[in-house]
Amino acid sequence: MLKTALSAVASSSRATRSEMAIFLQLDAVSLSYPEQSHVVRDVNLHVNKGEIHCLIGRSGCGKTSLLKVAAGLLRPQQGAVHLNGIALQAPRPEMGFVFQAPTLLDWLDVSDNLLLPVGLHRTVTVADRRHAAQLLEQLGLTNIAHSKVSGLSGGQQSRIAIARALILKPSMLFMDEPFAALDAITRDELQRDFLKLCLAFGTSVLFVTHDISEAVYLGHRVSCMRAGEINASYDVNLPTPRQPTLRYSPPFNALCERLRATMDGAQC
Repeated sequence: MLKTALSAVASSSRATRSEMAIFLQLDAVSLSYPEQSHVVRDVNLHVNKGEIHCLIGRSGCGKTSLLKVAAGLLRPQQGAVHLNGIALQAPRPEMGFVFQAPTLLDWLDVSDNLLLPVGLHRTVTVADRRHAAQLLEQLGLTNIAHSKVSGLSGGQQSRIAIARALILKPSMLFMDEPFAALDAITRDELQRDFLKLCLAFGTSVLFVTHDISEAVYLGHRVSCMRAGEINASYDVNLPTPRQPTLRYSPPFNALCERLRATMDGAQC
């Protein structure tokens, strides 16, 4: 019955995704730390071009370590990572990052925080400032463009962090539980804004979360991680663009239940 519910709305989105090219590829990747056994063990994972691939699992299962390997921030002891067909040895300019904390600079205003990645690469141009203004407008932040970030709410700071990650128009975005500290209403709003931006830019995303509902709402594909391994992956065959009411639909809840059972160790 679950499979029937999940596939009922799937045909068009499945056909579209089957035609996508693989953009990020992890092949048999393993990672261990000096005083620990494997925190990532023999993981195979891919993100298609323009796809949001969500990685879920309990705290301590290795999600963040795997994301850092995928982004070139950590070198695996075994296996290989390829981005757009090229072996990845270190982070590249076409990547963007959003971590659990916004990590904004208190002494800069919103606009200058947003433009910081540009300034680290080259001189900021008029076109860059125009692009920054457009991002702020899309995220509803125009009225605070020249405010210091220290006095802003958590939701506003998270929006700025997302805009900053997109300022250089990265083709690949890595996100590590960026909405975990937000209240439920702000989180839902930010998820919708994030999906609109990803659609507009055609960005590929690897998104780490421990929130099953968030993974299903955002993701085109969801992989479950436990004890350093990927133990299941599912296509999210739900209508796009995602509407807020989708969260209350039977197919959405059926997939959430299936993912929960997988995380609890049931055979699905």
